[in-house]
Amino acid sequence: MNPWPVQERLEACPPALAVVDAAIGRLGGDAFLSGGPRSEARRWVVGVAPAAELRPRGMDRDAIRAFAFRGPGPALGFLPYAWGLGEALGVRRDPGFPPGLLRRYHGLLEWDLPAGTLTIAADDPGLARDLRDLVRSSAREGPSPSRFLRGKPPRPSGTREEYVGGVRETLEAIRDGRVYQLNLSLRWEAAFEPRHSWPLFLHLFRRWPASHYAYLDAGTHRLISTSPERFLQVRRGRVLSQPIKGTLRVPPGVREEPLQAALAGSPKESAELSMIVDLIRNDLSRSCLHGSVTVPVHKAVFRVDDLLQMCSDVEGILRPDRDVVDLLAEAFPGGSVTGCPKEAAMELIDALEGRPRNAYCGAFILLEGPRDMDSSITIRTATVDVAAARLVFDAGSGIVVDSDPEAEYLETVAKAAKFLEVLA
Repeated sequence: MNPWPVQERLEACPPALAVVDAAIGRLGGDAFLSGGPRSEARRWVVGVAPAAELRPRGMDRDAIRAFAFRGPGPALGFLPYAWGLGEALGVRRDPGFPPGLLRRYHGLLEWDLPAGTLTIAADDPGLARDLRDLVRSSAREGPSPSRFLRGKPPRPSGTREEYVGGVRETLEAIRDGRVYQLNLSLRWEAAFEPRHSWPLFLHLFRRWPASHYAYLDAGTHRLISTSPERFLQVRRGRVLSQPIKGTLRVPPGVREEPLQAALAGSPKESAELSMIVDLIRNDLSRSCLHGSVTVPVHKAVFRVDDLLQMCSDVEGILRPDRDVVDLLAEAFPGGSVTGCPKEAAMELIDALEGRPRNAYCGAFILLEGPRDMDSSITIRTATVDVAAARLVFDAGSGIVVDSDPEAEYLETVAKAAKFLEVLA
C-alpha cells in the first residue's frame, strides 16, 4: 500500500468527539470508532473527503483487492448480509439497497486510544493543514447537540405472537434435524429526517458506548452502527474473531455479579456459544495455518447498554497464500448471526423472516492491507433511507432446542431497547 504524502502524529491528543463531528460535517466522510472493554484495537479511524468508491457486485475478490490495497490509507465500508454466501444461496435482496460500499479518502484522522496520539494524514498539504486547523479549533468545543426529531413509536415487522410463532417453527426445524441453531429477528421502522442521521449517531455514541461504532453515508442510505461485536480482526496475519452468544438484561438496581455467574453457568447459553465457536473455528480454518486456530478465551462476560453479553476469542494465523479478502469471503456472514449449519440456517431465516436483511448482520470493514483488517458485525445497527425519510433497525435472538419462545421475544426487544427509547 502506498504511503500518505503528508503524515503527522500529534502526542497527548485524546479522542475528541467534537473533532470527529467537525471533520465529517465540514469535509464529509465516514467513521469507525473502535473502543470499549471488548476491543483489542482501541482506536478511532475517520476517513475524510472521500476520493473513490467501489460498490461490489458479487464476490469479486480481485476487484476488492485492486481497490482496497492501492492506497494511500485504508478502505472503509460495509458489506450487506446477502453478499457472498447469501448471493450463492439466493437469499432475498433489496434492489434499492446498496450491494455494498467501500471507500478510500483524501485524508485520515486516526486516534490510538491507549497511546493518546492522533495521526493526521492527507494526500495534499493543503488538506493536511485544514485538518490540523480543524483539530485545534474543535478540540475545545463540545460536540454538536442532538437535533433529531422524535415522532411516532417505531413500528415492528411482526407482533409478539407472530415472533413467538416463528420461534416455534424454528424449534420444529431443529427437532427435524434441519438446523441446530438459528438467529431469528424482528425489524422496526419509523419516520425519520435523514439530516438527523449524524446527530443521532453522536447521541447514541455518548449515551450508549460500545466497542464498534461506525457511520457511513452511502448516498441513498445512511448507516448508524452501535455494534458490540467484532467479526474479524487481522494484525500482521494474526486473526481474531469474537463471536457473541448469550444475553441477560440487568434490571435497574440489581447487582451485576450474580447475573454474570448465572449467564456463564447457563447450559442453554453455553451450548449456544459453543456451537457458534465451533462454526467460527471451521470458517477460520479455511484460510489459517493448519493447527493454528485456537480458543484462548471462552465464555467471557461483559456489559453493553443494559445487557450482559457472553463471548469467546477465536484466534488463528493467516496462511501465506491467503489474504484478508480470502478470509472475509470464506467466513462471511458471521456465524453468530446466522446459525448452524450456516447454509441451512440462512435458507430457513430467509423463509421465516420474509424480507431482505440488507445491512443487518452484514459487516463494517476497515481494509488496511493484505494481512491487516478490522471489522464488526452490523448488529444494533440502523439504516436511514434518504428518499423515503425512514429509519429501520433490526434485533434478533439465537434459537436452540431448549429455547423458550417468550424469553427469546423478550431478548430480541431488549436488544432493540436503545433505538426504541431514543426514537419513541
